[in-house]
Amino acid sequence: MTPGQEEALYSFLDETQEAFTLKDVTRKVRVKEKDSRRFGRLQAEIANLFNVRRAAFPIEENKWLSRRGLFGGARFVITPSRMELLNGVLIPGHRCVPFANPAIPPQEYKFLWKGSDIEASSIEGLPEEFYPFFSIYGEEYAPQYIAQENPENELAYSMDPFEEPCEVSIKAFDMRHIYREESFVPGDSFVVTIADWKTCVFNLEPIAAGSWERASLNEWMELAENSFALSFKNLGPGVTTDEQIAWAYFYGGKRMMDVPAYSLERFLYEKTDKFSIAPFGLESRFWYAGKEIPDYRSLRGIKTQSDETPVERILFQHNIPISEYVVQSYIRDAIYRKDAAVSRILERIVPPSCGISNWDADFLAAYIADTLKEFQDVYSVFTDQKVGPVRQEVCELHSAVIDISFHLRQKEIDHSILPKHTFIVLSQIQNYTSGILEDIDVEEEPSEVELLAIDNSIDDMVDIYEEIKEMIDKSRDTFRRTNLTLVKDGYDNRRAWRTAQISIGGTDVWRRLLLPQSFSLSDLHRVILKVFNWSGSQPHKFTLDYISESDFLDGGEKLKENVSLKELADNYLNELNYEYGARWTVKIIFSPCTDTNIKRPLCVAGENSPPPERVEGPLRFRRFISALEISDESEKETARNELGRNFNPAAFDIDECNKNLEGIVS
Repeated sequence: MTPGQEEALYSFLDETQEAFTLKDVTRKVRVKEKDSRRFGRLQAEIANLFNVRRAAFPIEENKWLSRRGLFGGARFVITPSRMELLNGVLIPGHRCVPFANPAIPPQEYKFLWKGSDIEASSIEGLPEEFYPFFSIYGEEYAPQYIAQENPENELAYSMDPFEEPCEVSIKAFDMRHIYREESFVPGDSFVVTIADWKTCVFNLEPIAAGSWERASLNEWMELAENSFALSFKNLGPGVTTDEQIAWAYFYGGKRMMDVPAYSLERFLYEKTDKFSIAPFGLESRFWYAGKEIPDYRSLRGIKTQSDETPVERILFQHNIPISEYVVQSYIRDAIYRKDAAVSRILERIVPPSCGISNWDADFLAAYIADTLKEFQDVYSVFTDQKVGPVRQEVCELHSAVIDISFHLRQKEIDHSILPKHTFIVLSQIQNYTSGILEDIDVEEEPSEVELLAIDNSIDDMVDIYEEIKEMIDKSRDTFRRTNLTLVKDGYDNRRAWRTAQISIGGTDVWRRLLLPQSFSLSDLHRVILKVFNWSGSQPHKFTLDYISESDFLDGGEKLKENVSLKELADNYLNELNYEYGARWTVKIIFSPCTDTNIKRPLCVAGENSPPPERVEGPLRFRRFISALEISDESEKETARNELGRNFNPAAFDIDECNKNLEGIVS
């Protein structure tokens, strides 16, 4: 698609409220764009964009619905916090996710009371006081949303990237007369109706706590939990938390977009114990409580193929998911640094480790040569003095990420011993830097404050890259030393042992064990029960993260329990999950063991006391532990009843753990 076509498409999606077909949207784009080029492929490109970027919702065969069409007229709930009631304000923040137009920032929302605008004001305070009001966007993005509230905040955050501002100001709505008029108390809420999705205008109506029947709220709660689970199953972690949540509401249908309902905040942070915030590389997502989000195995995990040009298609096929605009930024950077040899530009974009074919390399080189000549005719080094140094730094970081990714994919290292979420982190850095390269070379030059903010953020990204590269290098060294030691010691499959790192998802409880490779998954099941003091009364299964078809699978996703640890190792399956009941997931990571003096299964390290199996999952477990430390006496008593009178969260006795393992033989 051309930029004009894409702009026309998104304009159509912002305007339309009715269901439409691909022919409908293609016709509208053609009329509005007034460009006869490439229309033969336009309908297919739009369909590809809908399927990949999820820009519209499929409602039936060949029919789609825009976000405006899905959420227009929907009703949801906002429950003011105690802090807001005390200060007589309502902070928009993330409160309207996913019902607001994502292109409109929260500070531009409008709220209506009895048909009239509620007066906007502001509230000042420490940044950490306001972060919870933006956390649904992703806790890591809360500072960015606050920085974008006004130029003063943006400047305060840009001045020192290592220190938070002493004070910030964010938009709030003056609710004093409304709270007084309606006698608002903690727990009371507003029913919010979308008056205008495109410009983010919302009507407020009060609803007192306890006004809705518990059965109706439970019905909404069950639907919401099922819809979020369906979103995770079909979309994975998604590109953003906003996307995750929007699709969950889509799967929930009309009932989920109406009241009685809980506010999204209360549902996610207080009511459900099925989902929680989970790390996702440099970011976070909502995910199944107690489970890790699986890592990718390439850079294409975040940015996937869409409406590509021939140049973009070749790069994507070689695991470089960038647009032509990024390639053009590399060309401008080459002119700026006075190193405009086509071969070197191509090498910065596609590292030698990629193994690109001669035909593809020649095609890309011809494109670079043509674009280089075009840019050199109009380029001015004097007008590029501000943007040039920033672009150069971004290009260097982007090239470094692409290069290290290719080296890792050449299987010179066992991926199971890489740092957690290695490819997710690399993908996020790649996605971030390519996004900057797309945006930085626009007709309107970024302001000095914007360039300073980009420069600071790139410094942070460089630090993150260097940190993860150092950990990757250590993992490589460990892998090579281990393999060398195994060769020197005379590796004997009949006597080989494995190191197993076993951790309970959503907790800080883990054990490191030495186990014989002759052990089956059935033996491993008994080991897990012993080290965590569980009875085995719950159903269990072993699953893999990345395999959809395998001889080891028992008809579905469940692994056969007669599979040995050696068979898993021989097939490079070094990570698996153990699901115990409906609430607990144990992550198991295997690595080689070089100790030749082991006589029986052995625990060599661990931390913290395991949760009693009767506790309903990691969220409840963490809440009970917090209650033991800071809650009132009644909550402490409830926690003691659930955890045990003498439960010590930090307790771990390695001798007792090994005593429990006695008698377990394959």
